[in-house]
Amino acid sequence: MVISFSCSASRKATWILALLFMMSRVHGQSTRGFVSVDCGLTNSSAYNDGITNIRFDSDRGYVAGGLSHTILAEYMVGSDEQQKTLRSFPDGSRNCYTLPSTFGKKFLLRATFTYGNYDGLNRTLDGSPFLFGLHIGVNFWDTVNLTNWDPSLTVWKEVLTVAPGNSVSVCLINFGSGTPFMSALELRPLLDAMYPFVNTSVSVGYFRRIRFGEATEYITRYPVDPYDRFWEGWSFSYNTYPWINLNTSSQVEILPGDDYFNVPMAIFQKATTLDTNYSFIVINASLGPNVVPESVRLLPIFHFAEINGNNMQRSFDIYNADDVLHRGFSPSRLQASSLYNSGQFLYNGDAVYTLNKARGSSLPPLINAFEVYSLLRMENFTTDSEDGRIMQISGPGSFRCEDLSCDMFKCNYDKLMAEICLVNYIKQVKAHYNLTRIDWNGDPCSPREYTWEGLTCGYSSSNKNPRIVRVNMSSSGLGGGLAISLLNMTSLENFNLANNKLEGPIPSYILRRFQAGLLDLRLEGNPICSKVKDMYCSNKKKHTTPTVLIAVIVPVVLVSLLVVMCILWKLCHKGNSGDYEDYATYEEETPLHIDIRRFTYAELKLMTKDFQSIIGKGGFGIVYHGILENGDEVAVKVLMETSIAKSTDFLPEL
Repeated sequence: MVISFSCSASRKATWILALLFMMSRVHGQSTRGFVSVDCGLTNSSAYNDGITNIRFDSDRGYVAGGLSHTILAEYMVGSDEQQKTLRSFPDGSRNCYTLPSTFGKKFLLRATFTYGNYDGLNRTLDGSPFLFGLHIGVNFWDTVNLTNWDPSLTVWKEVLTVAPGNSVSVCLINFGSGTPFMSALELRPLLDAMYPFVNTSVSVGYFRRIRFGEATEYITRYPVDPYDRFWEGWSFSYNTYPWINLNTSSQVEILPGDDYFNVPMAIFQKATTLDTNYSFIVINASLGPNVVPESVRLLPIFHFAEINGNNMQRSFDIYNADDVLHRGFSPSRLQASSLYNSGQFLYNGDAVYTLNKARGSSLPPLINAFEVYSLLRMENFTTDSEDGRIMQISGPGSFRCEDLSCDMFKCNYDKLMAEICLVNYIKQVKAHYNLTRIDWNGDPCSPREYTWEGLTCGYSSSNKNPRIVRVNMSSSGLGGGLAISLLNMTSLENFNLANNKLEGPIPSYILRRFQAGLLDLRLEGNPICSKVKDMYCSNKKKHTTPTVLIAVIVPVVLVSLLVVMCILWKLCHKGNSGDYEDYATYEEETPLHIDIRRFTYAELKLMTKDFQSIIGKGGFGIVYHGILENGDEVAVKVLMETSIAKSTDFLPEL
């Protein structure tokens, strides 16, 4: 006979919290490293949660933008404190929270969402789609789907991930099907050895986590679980015959090498089995109607400890649908065991697993706890950390770091910490100057579809992290004194601040980069240029002499015209010139000298993407494809230095 159960991931908030009040306390547990954010909290004072005693802070300093709201009064009763407020993001396609972390550290990250009809629009039940996306850093995490959802219910999303730097971001993505919002955001550090299949390229999303046996609360979390994982209680749905709940007060031993999951002792001390007349347990762990089964790949983890008092033998097989995952497993007496196939993520979004009594076994299956996670590939790379130290523009009314809510990070401009201050700073600049056209949020270059407006990023195959190569803040209303810091941002080749209200002086290190041909700086149209006549205050290009002779033919029409002129010149002078003409005289007399535009070597590298695309090869050098800043396509022909003495035909060849 087959016995099955299925648990919905959601329950009425009132029921959850009533049961949570009965949760057993373990005093003295450390919350070191916990980050707990109450989104939309208008009172900036932190508070300790009345159930878990975990400290929650306002989201001020973790996010910029958005609007604070409270859920309607009819949903307030019984709701926990974090779900009473929320922050919505009606503006922008991507809005991000940024939390402090430790590079390479494993974390559990959880976001919760309680709609509570905060806007009075009844959006979850009006019959139209209501969904938005979540990104963990620059990679897709999950979709929050509230379509046809009870507004009193709380949705939670969890991900186990490795921090890519000294910060980790959670971004809400607007799909155009409802305003994104968030109620609470929580970060919990894990031990490095836990969940060994989680690494820098693979994260896992929460699909289900269940504890078996009798429990007094629907959700078991901190302090029973020191990592504050949510364990759903199975016995609240299935607690009658033929189910049998077992428990023990004896210690369950966890052997070294089998502690990858650190399931709490209190959970291992309870289990569920069947009356001996039954032989099957079918675990249906599906998440409900808003999950598309075909879209996920799952990794199930089974936790066992034999706590039955008699000495009868127990053995069973574990199936995923019709496929055997584990055969002939016998749980050890008062000893924890966790079964999983590392790295084997299964195409089984329905999440149906069967524990089948093996032949010769005296007892039916038993189970203590169960986890299942979905595969998340971390395929997108963040912008190079050196580019996180991008800029600071200061002047009258300028913003210092302590004005940007960066003080929690002590303003240590180390790797991605500087990017946190940068993003917050940019938002302050936007607000101060009313730069409504600029949408800068999250990572500057990744994913590509969310690259910051005004930035051009390079995606070189030689560097997996994209680099910022151009910044265009022309005509952006920037004013005041000029102090632009491009600390270690060696990738930047073009910086356009033209037609603003910026004043001098210009830092010497910026001028040195400009004079060396490493930076194309544009400041024309600013008061700073009223007394300066250098090239950066003109829209003309600076003339330099490259080490190799490079000719660039710009518009296609000019190329055609020059070819015709060269042919006519050859026909008119055929036989009238010697075999070896003076090259300087040739260059002076040729029509090719008309309207030739000169470029620096750095400009040529930029327009050809470091001479990557070869479109032809002549007798005197290679021809590369390039694109000017105005979008015009160009051909760049490079004359090898060794060929200069023999190159009387180089210009006609062009």
